[in-house]
Amino acid sequence: VQLVESGGGSVQSGGSLRLSCQVFGYAFSSYCMGWFRQAPGKEREGVATMNSVGGTSVADSVKGRFTFPQDNAKNTLYLQMNSLKPEDTAMYYCAASNKWWCLLDPSHFGYWGQGTQVTVSS
Repeated sequence: VQLVESGGGSVQSGGSLRLSCQVFGYAFSSYCMGWFRQAPGKEREGVATMNSVGGTSVADSVKGRFTFPQDNAKNTLYLQMNSLKPEDTAMYYCAASNKWWCLLDPSHFGYWGQGTQVTVSS
């Protein structure tokens, strides 16, 4: 299983970015997938999870600003981030679980991408 992320960068407050996570060797539509982030000096925190039956759980801190489309034909997840704030600055990771249900907890996930940096300036 390999998860390859791309799309990070620097943006001003209020701007938008879209991250991609292409998944190899894994039928992500059958299992729980997640987005996490980790800021310097802080623990990794959940952004959102998507289970195999279409359910999505989203952290309060990003509700209404982030969406999570996916393209099953390309085996790719996206993290569309709008109205970005400086506190969204972090390394962002996509993750895959071997379970169909989700928990917004890093320990639920066994496969991780390499991460992509998002920096939001004020």
